[in-house]
Amino acid sequence: MNNDVLTQGKVQERTISLAASWAFFAFSIIINSMGNVLTLVTSSHIHPQFLGSAYWTAAENNLGIAVLGNKPTTLFWAFMVLGMLISVLNAILLHKWDWRRIGGNFIFMLPFSLFIQWFSNIFNRIMPDATTLPMIILYVFINFLGVAFIGTAISIYQRANLVLHPADDLFQIIRFRYCKGNATIAMWLSYIPPTIMAIIAAFMQGGIYNFGLGTLFALVFQGAITGWADKKIFPKLKHQALDIGN
Repeated sequence: MNNDVLTQGKVQERTISLAASWAFFAFSIIINSMGNVLTLVTSSHIHPQFLGSAYWTAAENNLGIAVLGNKPTTLFWAFMVLGMLISVLNAILLHKWDWRRIGGNFIFMLPFSLFIQWFSNIFNRIMPDATTLPMIILYVFINFLGVAFIGTAISIYQRANLVLHPADDLFQIIRFRYCKGNATIAMWLSYIPPTIMAIIAAFMQGGIYNFGLGTLFALVFQGAITGWADKKIFPKLKHQALDIGN
């Protein structure tokens, strides 16, 4: 376990200012949204599609389409509703109902969604379809880079610990309450809910979409990337005010 992790049941004190914490959060949410969009855009600009998007994104999108149909607002509602359901799961794992924490999960989604849309507009405009082998190889690399951005961003804003995406909050709870700080094992365990979502979607719509090579890469390596970033990216930033329940 990292030496900055608290004893279970105690809330760690902040060692940096709130202004610094918000700066780290702002930087990380930009990197996170950019990474997600890079996985989506590179996947959609290769035909036939074989890359896929990040694991949670793919699962939530599939279940959203299965329940609501492929509408312009489907992704928004899928992320919002499923995200809040994960917040409920987090409260169960923590053995307490924390409105401030749940409110933080909700607040996270607002700028995240705006940046997702903004980066999507930019990258869809400047990135053409990959029609040659060198372009396909480049897009595979960019897709993997997007996963690395996501894993790095998770590391930064989990350590800043102001507000979290419900899925990342779930990962943090599992990591420090149940996995003794091991990021890789915790990431795999946190993928159980989206796996269930994908299975339900597959039964409802007769198949699953947006899963591919990039999704597999995220499944295997994203947790390890987060653990690596804890030590190598802003290494002096320790986990702030960590609360994993009693």
